[in-house]
Amino acid sequence: MRPGGELVLRDFSLRPALPSDVQPLADLGHESFCAAFQHLYRPDDLDGFLKQAYAPEVVAREIADPQYVHSLADDGNRLLGYCKMQQPSGYTGESDARNPIALNQLYTQPDLVGRGVGAALMEWAIDEARDRGCDAIQLSVWSGNFGAQRFYERYGFRKIADIEFWVGSQCDEEFLFELRL
Repeated sequence: MRPGGELVLRDFSLRPALPSDVQPLADLGHESFCAAFQHLYRPDDLDGFLKQAYAPEVVAREIADPQYVHSLADDGNRLLGYCKMQQPSGYTGESDARNPIALNQLYTQPDLVGRGVGAALMEWAIDEARDRGCDAIQLSVWSGNFGAQRFYERYGFRKIADIEFWVGSQCDEEFLFELRL
């Protein structure tokens, strides 16, 4: 149990993404993004973004692309969460890190937030970055997502820049966070 009475899940494993994971991964990305951010966007902007980011063909290309690495939290019945990293990072110009990796997505099932899945995925991401010889992990986080900011700060991430994130015609103010390894 965590303070506040939340039960921490213990019965799941982390594993790489497989081609058979395309649809569950696309579904979880779509569901998690909408649970957190759907209220911010006009329906046409959101729909276009979801197709661009979470369509099964997009997810399949990323799973097959060696530039991306995924870790999936799985309890044997369903996908509980996932982490997607990209090397090289798309934010290399924002830092003097020589070999950064980007943490592009870290999502859990909306009903499992705060139950240890995200923490296990974050620990995997840090270990993966170190194993690859990276000197930093970079990620963007919406300026209004205070819970995510606190989560990343607990692992030592710090804001290094203000950046933009576009969803259709809407520009969100984002923060670029970095963890030096």
